[in-house]
Amino acid sequence: MFVLDSSAFIHEYHTDEQTATIPLVREELEAESAYRFDAMEGSGMHIQIPGEETVETVERAARELGDDGELSTTDVRLVAAAFELDATLVTDDYAMQNVADRLDVDVEVIAREGIDEQREWRFQCQGCGREFDEDRDRCPICGSGLSRKNPSNA
Repeated sequence: MFVLDSSAFIHEYHTDEQTATIPLVREELEAESAYRFDAMEGSGMHIQIPGEETVETVERAARELGDDGELSTTDVRLVAAAFELDATLVTDDYAMQNVADRLDVDVEVIAREGIDEQREWRFQCQGCGREFDEDRDRCPICGSGLSRKNPSNA
């Protein structure tokens, strides 16, 4: 089974396998991609509503990796749906791919290259330069904002 992100509908993704998605994806679509969603739903695409416990598991993995600020509610629930259904997630979103990889959810990309490796992001103060493992609104030392830093460039 394949769980489809909005990019699957936008880029006219096709498969002969069973498909699923979540209701929030429909809200992101317009024009032709929205019609594709409706047609696929009408021809048997499964609509999954992931449980809150699974959503919390995905949110925890996103926090651990530093991707929680990059994922929308829709993104989190899509990863949760793929996790629950033991399905392949179809998306071009790098943060979703990263979290899916942490949870051993297979991913298929559409229009971009997929991720090469899982990343645990670090956060660096824009004022004093100190680094932190967790994202915060402000640096606890000097009060400046933090920015996400690629750990491979550290």
